[in-house]
Amino acid sequence: MLTVLTVEEAQKKVLENVSFQGRSEIVSLEQALGRVAAKDVYSPEAAPPFNRSTMDGFAVRASDTFGATESMPAFLSLAGEILMGEAPPRRLEPGEAMAIATGGMLPEGADTVLMVEYAEKLGADEIAAYKPVVPGENILRRGEDYEKGEKILPSGQRLRPQDLGALAGLGIREIEVNLPPQVAIVSTGDELVTPEKTPAPGQIRDINSLTLSSLVKKTGGVAHRMGIVADRREALREALEQALKKADLVVISGGSSVGVRDVTARVIEELEGGDLFFHGVSMRPGKPLIFGISCGKPVFGLSGNPVSAMIGFQLFVAPAINKMQGLPPLEEYPRIVEARLSRRLASASGREDFVRVKLERTKEGLLEAIPLFGQAG
Repeated sequence: MLTVLTVEEAQKKVLENVSFQGRSEIVSLEQALGRVAAKDVYSPEAAPPFNRSTMDGFAVRASDTFGATESMPAFLSLAGEILMGEAPPRRLEPGEAMAIATGGMLPEGADTVLMVEYAEKLGADEIAAYKPVVPGENILRRGEDYEKGEKILPSGQRLRPQDLGALAGLGIREIEVNLPPQVAIVSTGDELVTPEKTPAPGQIRDINSLTLSSLVKKTGGVAHRMGIVADRREALREALEQALKKADLVVISGGSSVGVRDVTARVIEELEGGDLFFHGVSMRPGKPLIFGISCGKPVFGLSGNPVSAMIGFQLFVAPAINKMQGLPPLEEYPRIVEARLSRRLASASGREDFVRVKLERTKEGLLEAIPLFGQAG
């Protein structure tokens, strides 16, 4: 008899029995995309390291432009140009301006930048300012992004391209990250053949091992495809033992329904420390989902149906992988949008249904969800 839980109960049971691994390594930034920061990261210096211009124009003292208009401009001496990548030639004195490009370093004495659109060069050594500017306008002050010693990245954050760019900008070349969970994928079924083979009558290609291993990689784990195993108890037991030696978590695809060929649940319980927490979730598709512990490691049994396997992975395996690498368990939960169903759908009481849909935009600009009922994959 199946021990059937609701989706919420099953997710809670999984997360109660999966732990953060707590192992880390140091990698270069080039290897860190998608990894999870193991420790808080602090800025080794101020960013930006100097007051810099955010516009092309002229570095000036704001007080020298007060009251400037197009009819009565303020006239300032042009004291040179600040070249990109170089320090200003000298301090800016009252009544002076220096040409500056976006990103240039403000000279000492300047507190703002007059945009080039509101200035006019009058010969080689003078400009006219046609608009007043206030202190701090069009500049980024030293340390405005980060002060030295400020926390710039919290532990437990998945590293994005912009995070890596920010670290590189501060001269950081390496970062300590959590080790990713090693996940073994075992496909079961006498009817399965590898994708490169032509199936004989009654056979089908194994697509779940590739699909599930791709989902593992997307979630941040390292996938190990263990091959196809026959629907026999000893064969599955041997395959699971090998998978548990290699991985931190095992996903078995197929063999999870109740029937004479069902062996997954029994094998999970038979191995050292085997404990079956549930065999069945009140949902469709994917009801006969299995979760247990063998040899101190989590083991999932997913349906052999590709759609069911993907839904089971997203709802239960992905949160487990996230927790094991120090992420919020539901970090990768699918984005939710509101759409109108194109037709009515029947649903049984007490069961959570997951229906694949195609989203299309109606003439009125509304999102419409068109159910897809194919079961092949």
